[in-house]
Amino acid sequence: MSREDVFQKVMGIIKPFVKNEEVFQQADESTNILQDLKVNSARLVDIILNFEDEFDVEVEDEDADSVNTVGDAVSLIMEKLSV
Repeated sequence: MSREDVFQKVMGIIKPFVKNEEVFQQADESTNILQDLKVNSARLVDIILNFEDEFDVEVEDEDADSVNTVGDAVSLIMEKLSV
């Protein structure tokens, strides 16, 4: 799976939780999930769980803590998929 494919799936998973739709439309890998997209921090847990289901990976708590931007999520998933 290419990085672009992962990015598109990540954006699809994040979309229902986004409070700032305008920023979401312009989002790239540097977009901060909590600050820029206004995703509730409790919802970030749901997003991580959805990543696990969608990509069939396991995300440890310390890895989840490092997910701040869309790019962080994509990189983490790419890393998990390549193991």
